[in-house]
Amino acid sequence: MGEKRKKRENEEGEESVGVNSNYENNKEEKKKKEILPSMIKNKEKRSAVHAKLKHEKKLEKRKKARARDAAEKRALELGEELPPKKIPRTIENTREFDETVCKPDDEELFAGNDADEFSSILKQDRTPKVLITTCRFNSTRGPAFISELLSVIPNAHYYKRGTYDLKKIVEYANKKDFTSIIVVHTNRREPDALLIIGLPDGPTAHFKLSRLVLRKDIKNHGNPTSHEPELVLTNFTTRLGHRIGRLIQSLFPQEPNFRGRRVVTFHNQRDFIFFRHHRYIFDIKETKHTDSESKKTKNAKGETISKEKVVARLQECGPRFTLKLISLQHGTFDAKSGEYEWVHKVPLYGTETFLMMRALTDE
Repeated sequence: MGEKRKKRENEEGEESVGVNSNYENNKEEKKKKEILPSMIKNKEKRSAVHAKLKHEKKLEKRKKARARDAAEKRALELGEELPPKKIPRTIENTREFDETVCKPDDEELFAGNDADEFSSILKQDRTPKVLITTCRFNSTRGPAFISELLSVIPNAHYYKRGTYDLKKIVEYANKKDFTSIIVVHTNRREPDALLIIGLPDGPTAHFKLSRLVLRKDIKNHGNPTSHEPELVLTNFTTRLGHRIGRLIQSLFPQEPNFRGRRVVTFHNQRDFIFFRHHRYIFDIKETKHTDSESKKTKNAKGETISKEKVVARLQECGPRFTLKLISLQHGTFDAKSGEYEWVHKVPLYGTETFLMMRALTDE
């Protein structure tokens, strides 16, 4: 009798294990059989399935938000601590720690600032004077971009490149007391690079230029005045960024004229420098007084009382473009025997970059 019972129990156990394994297999098969929108060939059915999935996700998101709000409300009523807020994962907060980030108490960094190539300009011992020129083969869109650069950078002067070598241009600029040279390189009728050379001792920064939008192409753009602009540099926190930031600072005067309400911004994000040129405007807006019963208040004569409110808004003046640092070289430009402080690891647009550097060289 005991042996028979044991056999029955073993058989029942095997059956239950078999049922559980079948249930798990069915689950996996269902997951596999789930039809994704990308698997549907018919466009109408694909869009319908996609809309349905999107709607379900939206409802689920709302449900989670309601549950979260209810939990917070319950915690407030009971006097308990609120649940910690979840911080979304972004590219910025998940970046690896960079050892080269400058600290505010870095004495070595500030001591180096007093002896670098830009100290005389940033201490206002010298007035910034910028020479802007082009590569040897210029395009139709290049002069339009240069004319807008002249309106952005005070005390900037444009000289035609002609057949002059870049080394001779550097010598001429040094004799004429220029503090910087900007070379605008164009390729296929489009400006695609900037070369900024600090004078007299360098350094030389080579930038890739992209996403250029001229003033005329910006909707509701404003026209800049001749006032000296305010300069805003953000996220230039590493040692390399600090050096590039000081190079950009040396192009502009250190005494902004705030009455002009002009702002030039260089925003560094993920190693791309976004350039914007704005003018802020103050508008006076009338707002009507209302009492607690949401009725318009009136004076003794029965007229509605209005109050003036000052509202600030930005008007973009252009141009708009993005810069990517390719290399930073010691001293003035020298393609053959120049010593580089920093070079971009990945070759950016190989053939185009080679042609660009060849056009900028003296050959």
